[in-house]
Amino acid sequence: MTDIQAVVFDIGRVLMHWDPEGFYDREIGEDRRRALFTDVDLHGMNDQIDLGWNIAEAVATTSAQHPEHAEEIQLWHKNWLDMASPDIPESAHMLRRLKARGTPVFALTNFGVETFRIAEAAYPVLREFDKRFVSGHLKVMKPDPRIYEIVEQGTGVAPQKLLFIDDKPENIATAEARGWQTHLFTGPGGLGQRLLRDGLLEERDLP
Repeated sequence: MTDIQAVVFDIGRVLMHWDPEGFYDREIGEDRRRALFTDVDLHGMNDQIDLGWNIAEAVATTSAQHPEHAEEIQLWHKNWLDMASPDIPESAHMLRRLKARGTPVFALTNFGVETFRIAEAAYPVLREFDKRFVSGHLKVMKPDPRIYEIVEQGTGVAPQKLLFIDDKPENIATAEARGWQTHLFTGPGGLGQRLLRDGLLEERDLP
């Protein structure tokens, strides 16, 4: 049996899709999207949103800096949920089964304040965590070790008894350096097998 006492979920690309490039490809075409993302550091802008910058202000400021791309940049705000869709229902199912079996579940996510409100309205599972650690509120984001320390202190669970699920190797590496157990998420199937192996779920719990 496992010694894991709680499971910590990332959200983007674990519980919901996150694909700005795919969205822009559909909206303006791949060639224009490539030019836009080359000229404008939209992912850098989003990092600042995840650190607490208001999304409307961030998009307005970036649009003013790049007026030739202003219309496309503004889609980042107007159509944000389209970039963060659809959900990944199999992951949500396993999260709920973990809770039903008595395992605490926490969120550790790089997410803006306003965008998190949009996401939790669209995806009710985001309101079902026992505790949520959101970078926009904390003003620190993965893979900075400080946000992992905040989780340890906020949950009271020893690092070696936490299982962290994330899709980015650099975020996993920081968790492992602190002694957390980890799973690099590549799809619900792999996650289900990991939870089975650790005894956190049974076959009947899988989607």
